[in-house]
Amino acid sequence: MKISLFLMTNKGCEVLNALIKNNLVDFVDKIIVGIDNDVINDYSNEIIEICKLNQIPFFLSNQIFQINSSYALAISWRWIINIENLKLIILHDSLLPKYRGFAPLVNSLINKEQTIGVTALFASDEYDKGAVILQRQSSIIYPIKIDEAIAKVSILYSEIVVDIFKKLSLNIQIESFYQNEVDATYSLWRDSEDYFINWNNSSSKIKRFIDAVGFPYQGAKCFINDEIVLIQSASVIDDLIIENRDVGKVIFIQQNKPVIVCGKGLLKIEEAIFKNSKNSILPLKNFRTRFK
Repeated sequence: MKISLFLMTNKGCEVLNALIKNNLVDFVDKIIVGIDNDVINDYSNEIIEICKLNQIPFFLSNQIFQINSSYALAISWRWIINIENLKLIILHDSLLPKYRGFAPLVNSLINKEQTIGVTALFASDEYDKGAVILQRQSSIIYPIKIDEAIAKVSILYSEIVVDIFKKLSLNIQIESFYQNEVDATYSLWRDSEDYFINWNNSSSKIKRFIDAVGFPYQGAKCFINDEIVLIQSASVIDDLIIENRDVGKVIFIQQNKPVIVCGKGLLKIEEAIFKNSKNSILPLKNFRTRFK
């Protein structure tokens, strides 16, 4: 049995490498490679190179293609796949029914979930409500950056896809179970506005936010005067009693690095650059600086 793949990002790249390593690539019918200009690296070039090296038929998502296989798997795919009579399996970055929807891994890290995971499920008319096929999970320790978390879930992706490929290659029926709607939660989509820091949050949550939206995403943003600044790294500082708690203001300079007042706690900026020039903001030109 042949299986089609819709692949994007590092997770798609890792899945493809896992199929090759496990001698399952002969069961790939074709690969549709997605392109996402909203991330720094969508890994489309890497996926295409692997396809060429292993003589795997592939198409770009903006090309005309036809799916002839009965089954298809979608990895990190951002668009609707509407193909008649196709048994479509999607992989989702959460332990469904928790975090249905968008950016589940990012929001899980911001919310300080102790476990991250991946769910394979059949596609359904309503997003992420299909029958569950397999789930894998991994415990995490904070602080953790998004690229580290992606590396962890990429391993889970590979394990799940290899398992499904092995079953389908042996014509073993794919079993599934319905989700418990009582336990369902939802994760909203994010756009460029959602990358701005809310200084009213606690310093620990802002730290997790900075770590969760970094590379390969746009990065945590704020304003200094009228310039957009990208905060790349920060550390939490013990709180003080501040009589006029104006969030975003610099309270100290430590080792040439500003310490910012947050809704609760203090945050020291370790690394930050101006978005346009890419120059470091450190050391600050003016102690009386407000991060907005």
